[in-house]
Amino acid sequence: VQRILLIDDDPYTRELYEELLKGEGYEVVAVADGEAGLVEAVKGGFDLILLDVIMPKKDGVSFLKEYKTLKSQKPNGQIVILSVLGEDPIIKSCLELGAAGYLIKSELTPDQVLAEVKGYLPKPPPQT
Repeated sequence: VQRILLIDDDPYTRELYEELLKGEGYEVVAVADGEAGLVEAVKGGFDLILLDVIMPKKDGVSFLKEYKTLKSQKPNGQIVILSVLGEDPIIKSCLELGAAGYLIKSELTPDQVLAEVKGYLPKPPPQT
């Protein structure tokens, strides 16, 4: 089962995407701020990390900066930003800090987000 770490301070958004992803058979760990997100990311073992930008305690950009300096116990897959912010400088700095992609919540339906997420997940090995 593929594991996804969802880091978002908005309870509605967290619940929506957690339900959506679990409905597709993913295991989801959802946390409400960047600090809690870093704790989970360091434990590792996630196939994908979905990260909001505007959050209390530690925002997405700070998370990315700090995450680069840490060693996770188990490797993680890519980090994809899932934010309402669509400003170019923020997108650019997130991508420069290692985010693999940037999804703008307000421009995508939950189904479109799900399709994007599937594109960032590692492909499971073929069953023999």
